[in-house]
Amino acid sequence: MSNDTTAHHGELGDAEYAEFMALAAEEGFDSDEIDADLDGHGPLPVLAIVGRPNVGKSTLVNRIIGRREAVVEDRPGVTRDRVSYEAMWAGRRFKVLDTGGWEIDVLGLDAMVAAQAELGIEQADAVLFVVDAKIGATDTEDALVRLIRRSGKPVVLCANKVDGPSTEAEAAYLWSLGLGEPYPVSALHGRGSGDLLDAVLKVLPEAPPQLFGDGLAPGGPRRVALIGRPNVGKSSLLNKVAGEDRVVVNELAGTTRDPVDELIELGGKTWKFIDTAGIRRRVHLTSGADFYASLRTSAALDKAEVAVVLVDASETLAEQDTRIISMAVEAGRAVVIAYNKWDQLDEERRFYLEREIERDLVQVQWAPRVNVSAKTGRHMEKLVPAIETALAGWETRIPTARLNAFLGELVAAHPHPIRGGKQPRILFGTQAGTRPPRFVLFASGFLEAGYRRFVERRLREEFGFVGTPISISVRVREKRNKKK
Repeated sequence: MSNDTTAHHGELGDAEYAEFMALAAEEGFDSDEIDADLDGHGPLPVLAIVGRPNVGKSTLVNRIIGRREAVVEDRPGVTRDRVSYEAMWAGRRFKVLDTGGWEIDVLGLDAMVAAQAELGIEQADAVLFVVDAKIGATDTEDALVRLIRRSGKPVVLCANKVDGPSTEAEAAYLWSLGLGEPYPVSALHGRGSGDLLDAVLKVLPEAPPQLFGDGLAPGGPRRVALIGRPNVGKSSLLNKVAGEDRVVVNELAGTTRDPVDELIELGGKTWKFIDTAGIRRRVHLTSGADFYASLRTSAALDKAEVAVVLVDASETLAEQDTRIISMAVEAGRAVVIAYNKWDQLDEERRFYLEREIERDLVQVQWAPRVNVSAKTGRHMEKLVPAIETALAGWETRIPTARLNAFLGELVAAHPHPIRGGKQPRILFGTQAGTRPPRFVLFASGFLEAGYRRFVERRLREEFGFVGTPISISVRVREKRNKKK
């Protein structure tokens, strides 16, 4: 079998694939659909939605993803936590990056919008530029057009708030921006959104190259994103592991301006550390600083293989800490949690911290934990083994035969609860991918979320998978009559 064919069945070798397909045919599953399940979930192409505040970007995001997730209010610059969403149109999956706003500091409006858009454009494969057709192009739009042109990224122009034929004439004026045809849309009512998305698919690549691919040649440095909320000590930690002051450290939160990539010798190896503190001083004055930080964190995670999440152990765990950990998990990266300022803890604080971890971080019990002090360098030597353990878990693959033996024993000992007179059963499964480990289970009926979590917990107990999220998808098929 040629390499071309091999590429179509995820990470299964030819013999393993043939054995697996025979099993699938026996249980009455369609081979074409199974191939679709096995195909690797490579990185999704990214569409950045840019435009000045209050042109309806968030409403458009909700329209594209088909659910109300981006916060929408009738005022400009509403801050949101999440900045990227998965969407699907005409059978193609892609990622929508919402570069929505924050409370605008009127003095630096153009600079703010530009900084926000620049970051989004940098991460994207294509740009959807949203303009309010009723207001038309302003100076801010002209500045954004220059930015988009400079990036060389393909662009689709959306004339939003076109609610009827009368506003379509106003949309036509946007030809003057020189970005090609303006697509008239009403994000609020859905008018014209289908044509817009068809145009978007034409400029989005099928599957972009892995952003961290070039760092993965044999012997190449592994990429580590250092993430955490502002002033938790990320820059101090980077300086400590580097053994010199490479990053500006200041008591004020948010002094790091850009993610800094540093090649650092640690534990006898070279690592590429990405420091993402990343809140610009002027942006920090606005209530949207968190939004800007999460945009940068998201960019760093895209480049990294493993995320070291730094948490200030001397303070109560904040919602922002759990949100940043969730971002790393959702991005499918290996995860290590480093509790900083450990030297400042007394017995009472340690007791309460353990309770907080049990309560708030129960979903990431699998992540290696390191207690460190970026200031004194305490326990720094434990960081590298934790990172290596997490990466090893991230790259672990279980052969299909071994996995099915495990699933057979599991189902026999712990069958799925009976629901509505039926008892769904896992028939067989395979690990279709690694980095992170991705399992596809084939079942005779719907598997409840609680049972899926149970399967994940047992997979971890049996095979390790320390430091990595696990993705489990279930293909449900009522057993058909076997032919012949």
